[in-house]
Amino acid sequence: MSTRERQPLLQGTLDLLILRTLATGRAHGQGVARAIQSASRDSILVDHGSLYPALQRLEERGWIKAEWDASENNRRARFYELTTVGRKQLVRQTRQWWALTEAIALVLEPQA
Repeated sequence: MSTRERQPLLQGTLDLLILRTLATGRAHGQGVARAIQSASRDSILVDHGSLYPALQRLEERGWIKAEWDASENNRRARFYELTTVGRKQLVRQTRQWWALTEAIALVLEPQA
């Protein structure tokens, strides 16, 4: 495990991170959490208390779908994958994220 400081998630970013993770293929909840942690070089740790309500919310919105299957250790698990609507939402939220970070960078930039 890295000695990096864990970063708190900004409100609303977990949905985007889940959608982005599922863009690479279906995964069960723990797999989603591990993928986010790995991709962030151990800077983001998604706790189950946040992850599973987010997965349920995304499923209710129709952005992801879920089905029961056997995990890699042969346990029953829900596997999640993006829907067509979810892929469109990922594009939309990604654009919004980059626009927001660009605007924040402008504010944080030293004034000339």
